[in-house]
Amino acid sequence: MKRSAGILLYRRTGDEIMVLLAHPGGPFWARKDEGAWTIPKGEFENEDALAAARREFAEETGSVLEGEFVALTPCVQKNGKIVHAFALEGDLDVNTIKSNLFEMEWPPHSGKRSEFPEIDRAEWFTLAAAREKINPAQRALLAELEQRLKAG
Repeated sequence: MKRSAGILLYRRTGDEIMVLLAHPGGPFWARKDEGAWTIPKGEFENEDALAAARREFAEETGSVLEGEFVALTPCVQKNGKIVHAFALEGDLDVNTIKSNLFEMEWPPHSGKRSEFPEIDRAEWFTLAAAREKINPAQRALLAELEQRLKAG
């Protein structure tokens, strides 16, 4: 079973909760929007989930996060991958994001290899907008974050 770990970074703007979502890079995702966005995350195997989430966030955004991470209930994506997420209140200028690159054959069956960023952009969304943009399986993370913040 594949596992992924990521960070749901959020900030408060007045009465509004905003969350940072990333748009996957590469040609497959280029024209996809609603349901394509995700928390910055990546796969891990023999590693602590929080350590993996922090590493992946740094790789995909170029920013290292510090603070009190709150474990959220893992969710299962349509492909069966389990996503371990950690919420953290913080801020990040999306214009400073610098993602690492991955390599793949493109166009398919061409024999040519090209590099693409793991995420091509990130944006802050209200919870309502994020529910439309995020991978449907990850909506549970938004709901849990909202519930925890209202309770706290």
